[in-house]
Amino acid sequence: MERTLTNPVCLQFENVSFFCPTDRPLVIRLGIYIFLTGCIIITVFGNLGIIISISHFKELHSPTNFLILSMAATDFFLGVLIMPCSMIRSVERCWYFGKFFCKIHYSFDLMLSVISIFHLCSIAIDRFYAVCDPLHYPNKITTSVTKKMIFICWSLPAMFAFGVVITNSHVSGIVGYEALVDCFNLCPITFNKLWSVIMFFACFFIPGSVMVGIYIQIFIVSQRHANILKQASTRNKILIKIESKAARTLSLVMGVFILCWMPFFITTIADPYLNFSVSVDVYNIVLWLGYFNSALNPIIYGLFYPWFKKSFKIILSGKILHANSSSICVLAKL
Repeated sequence: MERTLTNPVCLQFENVSFFCPTDRPLVIRLGIYIFLTGCIIITVFGNLGIIISISHFKELHSPTNFLILSMAATDFFLGVLIMPCSMIRSVERCWYFGKFFCKIHYSFDLMLSVISIFHLCSIAIDRFYAVCDPLHYPNKITTSVTKKMIFICWSLPAMFAFGVVITNSHVSGIVGYEALVDCFNLCPITFNKLWSVIMFFACFFIPGSVMVGIYIQIFIVSQRHANILKQASTRNKILIKIESKAARTLSLVMGVFILCWMPFFITTIADPYLNFSVSVDVYNIVLWLGYFNSALNPIIYGLFYPWFKKSFKIILSGKILHANSSSICVLAKL
């Protein structure tokens, strides 16, 4: 059996609801609220810009961009549905939204996090065929195949997350967890030893290792392509450069994801083996570092994708409301 999560004395108050004020000074709380609100705004509107750009402009309708669109939707929902409540929980050190919504929030939080890494795996596979097998890429990665990949990216994490959280499998054997929720108005992010290991390996380490392996192979092939550029035609040179640049940009997205979420998954697997001694503040820091990844993705696209800069300017200028605006050229001509 797992060791006790909190002091057993709490169990005697399990039918009592307490108001749990934060011990942080008001100035610090306001500062944190302003900073986190800024991150939420960037997350929501940055990813909304990606969603509108790829959805609206016909020139951007490609298998790779559909995967990017779906991942941006994941980050958008994280910014709209998850981050505001998590911000209040982190700043106030209390959960004001009830036990039922705690489960719903927990489920969607876990689901969207796993969905992101599933999308990154799918994008890595897409880039592998685009760079390493360009002749067969149009036949292997079609729009139909991409739709199936997106369906898997959303359905499997949804079943996993809601199944684990609704059944309380992730806290099975942890004495005192229910008391924290019922008695002290908390909604702690907690996994027992079994599920912390499953989460770490199934949702982070294994897919992360697969992605790193794929991008290493892509890098090797890209180097080979660089060596044959001198013999290639001008159009082929441009195509090779475009695919290689896209692979590098998306590998950067993957690298940022791993760096942002690695501390959280390491903390998650270590906490139950440390008798749940990791402080709430440490957990909040690593959790929000993971959330920041959703704000960084639009910034990466803006820095490295000219089409995103151009489409975003069109959206902000209002030209997107004009007739036939979906046919506006946003990609560089070969």
